[in-house]
Formats: sequence, C-alpha cells, structure tokens
Amino acid sequence: MKQIAILLCALVVMAGPGRADDLIPDDVAAAMAAADIVILGETHDNPRHHVIQAEALKAIAPSAVVWEMVTEEGAQRLADKAVSDPEELSRILRWLESGWPPLSMYYPVFQATDAPIYGAMVPRAAARAAMERGAATALGADAARFGLTVPLPAEEQAEREADQLAAHCNAIPAEVLPQMVAIQRLRDAVLARAILRAMDETGGPVGVITGNGHARRDRGIPTFLSRLRPGLKVFVLGQSEDGVVDGEFDAVIDSPAIDREDPCLAFETRN
Repeated sequence: MKQIAILLCALVVMAGPGRADDLIPDDVAAAMAAADIVILGETHDNPRHHVIQAEALKAIAPSAVVWEMVTEEGAQRLADKAVSDPEELSRILRWLESGWPPLSMYYPVFQATDAPIYGAMVPRAAARAAMERGAATALGADAARFGLTVPLPAEEQAEREADQLAAHCNAIPAEVLPQMVAIQRLRDAVLARAILRAMDETGGPVGVITGNGHARRDRGIPTFLSRLRPGLKVFVLGQSEDGVVDGEFDAVIDSPAIDREDPCLAFETRN
C-alpha cells in the first residue's frame, strides 16, 4: 500500500523562476541552515524540483554536495577540470550515457554552489552484481558496516517488493522483486557512504541531490545515517507532485505534476 507523506509544509510552486524566499518557506530554510546534512529529494524529470534544489543549495552554502547521478569516477574527473559550459560538464560526466533526464534540468543545481562534488551513482557493473549475488556482495568490505549482510524484516521486505511491483506497472516477474529491492538498498548505502566521507573530509554541511525514494526517512539514506552517526543533524526535504509523494520527510514542498507519457505503455509494447 502506498504511504502518503504528511505534508509538514506544502507550497505550490508556480511556473517561472523564483528566489529561495519564494520557493522555500522560512521555517524550512531555517531548519536546513541548522542541519549537518540536507537531503534534497526530487522526482527526476520535474524541472521545478531542480529549481528548488538549486535555491536550497544557495541558501545552505554546503561544503560538499553528494550526487546520486554522478559516479565517483565522474566526480574525480570533474575535480580536475574547470567547467565553463553545460556541454563540457556533460562530456566530463558522460551524462548522455547515464540514462538520467537531460542535463539542462540539473545544470542550475550544478551552478548553485562551487562546493566539491561527491559521486554516489552505482555503476552498472555493481548493479548487475547486486542483481545476481546480492547487495552485500556488490558493496564489498563495507557491506556489514552498512547493514547489507542482514536481511530486512519480512514485513518490510514484502512492502518494498510490492512498491517495486507497482512502480513497474505490475508487469515484472515476482522472482525479480527481491533483486530490485537489493539494488535499492545498495544505492541507499552507497549514497550514505559518500555522505559520511564528504562530512569527514569537508566538515559539512553536506547537501545531497537524490530521488525521493532514497531521501525518505522511513527507509532511505537517513536510516543508514542514524545508525552509523546518530549525532548528525539530518534534514530531509521531499518534493511532491500535486500533493502526492510516498514516504516520510521532515518537510515537503509541492509542485504541479508535469505532463509525461504513461510509463506503463513501455511494458504493454513488450507484450
């Protein structure tokens, strides 16, 4: 069953650019400013969500930014270059090969701060390893530290598998669902590991750019951080569309849903 977050704050963001005080309520901005880690969720293909992320980064002035969409290797290549335009950024990060929405959506977020970028995207080879041999094998020596050697409670595993099935239009085999949950856990762990490294190396605050699914407090990155570094102040912003988002967050900012093709059509075409 889908879990609709309680909207601790809801702000309908209208079309057109805006400033932080237009897009982010004062109490949310204040809570972000007081945090060690600010996790900024998104729906990947909603441009307004990226505008809000950019304004949030400007407001908190992070010492580092962790990106779900950038690999460690990509971040290292970027650290060695002076990037002056989006085409060069796309080339360095190999964005067109990554499968993410167009870089034009994310470019304002990259421009929002000069803080170092930490990559936390799981490479395809690691994702395949998680599918074939489990998340613990894919993470290697850090698996036990991040709890991947311990199975989820049966009820939570079932809930996550049901979510994966719904997200894939009830069109994937049941035997694949545990593997998809394993990949999600792996991605959460890789993001958490990058966040902790960024904190250790820069002192914080650390901003995090990621999807709502990884950001959510009830099962995403925050669950790893609370276990490994309980003293850290973590603030989680979810971003909904037309008032709907799954999971629990410290605050939610709402934007209009965009027009997008029904994702289930792709599954119908295969059949």
